[in-house]
Amino acid sequence: MVQILYIGIFGAFGCISRYLVSGWVYNWLGRSLPFGTMAVNILGSLLLGFLMEWGLRSSLMSPEIRMGIATGFMGGFTTFSTFSYETVRLLEEGSLFQAGANILLNVFICLAGALVGIYLARQM
Repeated sequence: MVQILYIGIFGAFGCISRYLVSGWVYNWLGRSLPFGTMAVNILGSLLLGFLMEWGLRSSLMSPEIRMGIATGFMGGFTTFSTFSYETVRLLEEGSLFQAGANILLNVFICLAGALVGIYLARQM
């Protein structure tokens, strides 16, 4: 029961963080591509890679807190469903270049983010 509570609490913070981070990025870079969603997916991939690797190797984080952060916060923060919807909308609008760029940038940069997060955790 405690684990579910952690997931819910951390999930709320993840949703609020997604809203704030993506809004800031859109204000900074504009809306020619879904940069806000992309930034959240990249940052989320890096953070999840780091937190899971570090959490599994360290006794400083309880399994309940790790699950709360990984499932709750990161689940509320990352926006892969939004990425999918925005990509379909770009395709429907005939914006094939933007849709392709959105797919490639999200996939490759998020994978790189996870790799960097894992690397950083292993250096600790």
